[in-house]
Amino acid sequence: MKQYQFIFFICLSLHLIESIHLVSTFSLRTPRKLIKLHSFARLASTDTKDIDTFFYKQTLDHFNYKPESYNTFDQRYLINFKYWGGANYSAPIFVYLGAEDAIDPSPYSVGFMIDNAPTFKALLVYIEHRYYGKSIPFGSREEAYKNASTLGYLNSAQALADYADVIIHIKKTLQAQNSPIVVIGGSYGGMLASWFRLKYPHLTIGALASSAPILSTDDIVHPNAYMDVVSRDFKEVSDTCYETILNSWSEIDRVTSETNGLSILSKKFNTCSPLNNSSELSHYLENMYVFAAQYNHPSSSPVTTICNGIDKASFGNDVLDKIYSGIVAFIGNDTCQINDPTSISETPISETDIETETRMGWGWQICSELVVRHGIGNDTMFRPSPFDLEKYISNCKEEYDVSPRSHWISTYYGGHNLKTILQRFGSNIIFSNGLQDPLSSGGILHDLSKSIVAIYTKKGSHCLDIQSSSPSDPVWLIKQRKQEVKIIKRWIAQYYTDLDALH
Repeated sequence: MKQYQFIFFICLSLHLIESIHLVSTFSLRTPRKLIKLHSFARLASTDTKDIDTFFYKQTLDHFNYKPESYNTFDQRYLINFKYWGGANYSAPIFVYLGAEDAIDPSPYSVGFMIDNAPTFKALLVYIEHRYYGKSIPFGSREEAYKNASTLGYLNSAQALADYADVIIHIKKTLQAQNSPIVVIGGSYGGMLASWFRLKYPHLTIGALASSAPILSTDDIVHPNAYMDVVSRDFKEVSDTCYETILNSWSEIDRVTSETNGLSILSKKFNTCSPLNNSSELSHYLENMYVFAAQYNHPSSSPVTTICNGIDKASFGNDVLDKIYSGIVAFIGNDTCQINDPTSISETPISETDIETETRMGWGWQICSELVVRHGIGNDTMFRPSPFDLEKYISNCKEEYDVSPRSHWISTYYGGHNLKTILQRFGSNIIFSNGLQDPLSSGGILHDLSKSIVAIYTKKGSHCLDIQSSSPSDPVWLIKQRKQEVKIIKRWIAQYYTDLDALH
């Protein structure tokens, strides 16, 4: 199990995956075993000697002038001064835009910044997203997540304005007005980075948006595209593995219909507690396959690991025995596999923190503005489940008493006819993707202009390019990162040329 712990937290888009089940069950809970692996990120490193923590008095509402809008909350940001060339040399500042989780692991998991900081003599800044980690309005997490009225201040536009305020504050405090800013983000954070460049071009010279599915909202790409990629990833590894998974759903139904069927499944899959219904097992398996595809890191190849387990059939030759063999190959041969009641309590991060931030925080975001359209077509290894916007809206109303604004993201940031639009007013954005990442189906895969470029790798996985470099990195990954660095160097060189001309 330990060998896969690092692959789940580098880019915290797992909550995007959870929206797949929103249509039918409104389940925003990650399977217990996978939550344990994901949350391991927060403990990824205790080496904080180069990281200084600061808090900024942030405005609650940037877009309203009611008295309550002027309320403030403490927004956390981290700075690594180790490599900075200083304000006197107008040395650059790399700013990582936090997404839907605490900022704590980012200085260690987003290794691209540290790896390249010495070359650029860059200051490294990591800003936490409002409503996550320790950047909680209204004095407490309970109050902030209380209802739609308090959650209403949680949206991408407010987050971007937060980042703008913090960046201005940092530059003023450090007397670094001439230091160029490059913003970096991954997944939802990558969306934020690209949008920040579009909305605040006076504050940043460019953005690296890694695995940013900015076309996943509205009706820009087909809702089945995400799960099509998941299935393709497995089929490319093994046709027999793909077929076994495809046949497993009907086999689960068949066993469930038998006398004591749930007991049989509970025993066969070594669940930590008896299954209440077969969907618990089905959703666990579906999420496991999705995680493996999205985070199919070349050094560990979880899709291959699962398929090797299924094809070798170490626990028996019937369909469900093979599926269980895949689980064990991927997760490990623990005492029990599914519905583990201790997965969260084993870590010092409380269940309340995790469930509130993921279910309420991200759940609110996908029920208000980030309507991610994910469905399952007829030609995958999963059960068909078409995206149903009416049901999505109904579930959101029931859960949060709000109706999603399904077209707002494309209205506010653009999306339709994006190439034509960005050619006219956009510049200096890198959209990087790995095509094995299902979220690449909603990403930018072609250059939109000379300075808004798409860099992708056929074997890359989610946010792989902004992870730390390793001696075992494949040549194609090294090349991708070098391309990104080359482009950023060009941005900064042009900035210095323009700055000299002004002076």
